[in-house]
Amino acid sequence: MTTRVALVTGASSGIGEATAAKLASIGYTVYGAARRTDRLQGLAAEGILPLGMDVTDEESMKAGVARIMAEAGRIDVLVNNAGYGSYGAIEDVPIDEGRRQFEVNVFGAMNLAQLVLPHMRAQKSGTIVNITSMGGKIYTPLGGWYHGTKFALEALSDCLRLEVAPFGINVVVIAPGGIATEWGGIAAANLEKTSGHGPYKAQADAVAASLRSEANASRNSPPSVISEAIAQAVTARRPKTRYAVGFGARPLIAARGLLSDKKFDALISRATGLPRT
Repeated sequence: MTTRVALVTGASSGIGEATAAKLASIGYTVYGAARRTDRLQGLAAEGILPLGMDVTDEESMKAGVARIMAEAGRIDVLVNNAGYGSYGAIEDVPIDEGRRQFEVNVFGAMNLAQLVLPHMRAQKSGTIVNITSMGGKIYTPLGGWYHGTKFALEALSDCLRLEVAPFGINVVVIAPGGIATEWGGIAAANLEKTSGHGPYKAQADAVAASLRSEANASRNSPPSVISEAIAQAVTARRPKTRYAVGFGARPLIAARGLLSDKKFDALISRATGLPRT
């Protein structure tokens, strides 16, 4: 059998690191991509191939895909995991930062999809896994730019799935809930920097505290629940289109579908500890 090849972005920590390790453990040749290859050395010790890549730099992505094709001759799985959460009031977040949020979370993922698709079409097989979030189906205060990227990635994934199905290519969405990574602390710090000193301070303090909450952290799922779902998706003959996994993902997505906007607003306001008006 031909060894299957996977490219995982954002592989230096958290979900990406766990996914790279999991795919390697089930027999994939895995290229773990990140901007800082020094943070990939732990994975390299497990046989994963470090790949320097910046998803906001098209030449960097082209070079990465070209290297994989030169060395391995194929790409069977692309896991678009690189991303971050830019939190802050929509009024406060500079437009340049909003653009960067979309560049990393949306355009980087779609650019990589464009680069690997010709090779997958030639193989008549492949799977593109886009890591969105339960935040691609629900919303929280002061997370507008972040949620905007995840809603966009959900829609793009649906359209892409229809477009590439005739070529034997699958597109799968993984929508994590609360996961025990450094993501929440980073988002909280960005939020305080952006909206922690102006008219949205009370909201920013509440949401930052929620993002850092030890109670929430203790309930968050380990990154392995996401890597297991990805492994299940890429090895299934007929994978599901969506996997909502991790703390809170399924109930919150279900609640959004059942509740009116006003009732969901109230639910999320209570959950994030927003000051009452």
